[in-house]
Amino acid sequence: MSSDDQTYEEVLQRYQQSPVVLSVDHVSKYFKLPTEQATGLKQAFINWTKGIKGYKKQQVLQDISFEVHQGEFFGIVGRNGGGKSTLLKLISQIYYPEHGSIHVVGKLVPFIELGVGFNPELTGRENVYLNGALLGFTRDQVDAMYDDIVEFAELDDFMDQKLKNYSSGMQVRLAFSVAIKAQGDILVLDEVLAVGDEAFQRKCDDYFTEIKKDPTKTVILVTHDMGSVKKYCTRAMMIADGRVEALGDPETVSHKYTLANLEAERTAEHEMQIQRGGYANGLNDRCPILRTIPVSPQVSDGTGVFKFDVEYQYDQPGDFYLAVALHDIRRGGITYDTGPKTMRMRRHGHQVVHFELPLNVFNNGEFRLITSLRTPNPNDPHGTDAVGVALDENACDFVIRNKRNGEYALLSDRALTIAALDPDQVDEVDG
Repeated sequence: MSSDDQTYEEVLQRYQQSPVVLSVDHVSKYFKLPTEQATGLKQAFINWTKGIKGYKKQQVLQDISFEVHQGEFFGIVGRNGGGKSTLLKLISQIYYPEHGSIHVVGKLVPFIELGVGFNPELTGRENVYLNGALLGFTRDQVDAMYDDIVEFAELDDFMDQKLKNYSSGMQVRLAFSVAIKAQGDILVLDEVLAVGDEAFQRKCDDYFTEIKKDPTKTVILVTHDMGSVKKYCTRAMMIADGRVEALGDPETVSHKYTLANLEAERTAEHEMQIQRGGYANGLNDRCPILRTIPVSPQVSDGTGVFKFDVEYQYDQPGDFYLAVALHDIRRGGITYDTGPKTMRMRRHGHQVVHFELPLNVFNNGEFRLITSLRTPNPNDPHGTDAVGVALDENACDFVIRNKRNGEYALLSDRALTIAALDPDQVDEVDG
């Protein structure tokens, strides 16, 4: 049985029987950012007597601990600025931690930035040997790897040309091929799964599928692509604000990352609203409060219902309604709308109403519930006017993730299927 057919617990148990090849123990890292510069020795002495350091500390990583076992494909995810690349540079011994320790067993090959260590005035062949030397390989070791590197990069006819005459795509292919074909025990990759053209990406995909099966090779991958995390990784870790936010099952970690992105978008919208001043976007003195609040977990397997509350305040007399629209964030458009006059509210003032939404008809996706408070249109007996709309931080996001679901279409096969009326002309094939 392949790892794809096993539960996360079974996969984890299998790898935990392998030796630890990377141990990160309570690692912290900060950088010194200059705040002012002394113009001379006298000023430096005055600053020292006053306790002015001339810099401030930027804490990038705080108390990071984890282990990676031999044969694992370990993913590291997180939003920009969270500390992922700094952690990789610590693992690769480009940086050193202020606190804690990092222990590596075996030959580690870092591939953190494309083309680092390449010289445009040297030929492709010379750059392979230069890069190999920078990675710590002897000339004989690079000799043994050279043919595999060139074959993978598909640059056999160009290896004696200077690198400056290569296209950007050729340089990417050569740099990436040196990294992944170097005969190391641990491969460290930072945001490199989308290198090269489509054909080269397919070749990389095949390579990662194969290396995942090799119990002697360990891969540490930093990426924003949650599809790659779920496809390749045996375990994953999410870093946020320099700390470990989640560690374990790639599915769970990728869901947490998706929610973090949605929350960051909402926070940014909220900050814009604060800058505008006054009421939240979509609200006013007639409707000062209107928000859609998640009650169920915001990551769902789509098999049950999603429960949510709507909180509102409306003190004016007369009929009014709530309308709830379901937006598809990834695919775009309004998936469902209750209609402007379906739900007439009985109670004025500050109230909370409970709702639930069935989820089993949907495939995987990211969704947003937006509620509007509406009053009858005096000129249209069937129409209503929006008094307030729960937008930005007052909307409600949720995510559906389930292996049985599809990714492309909105509706699942449980909700809708197209049946052939001429069975003698169509073969129905599972999957």
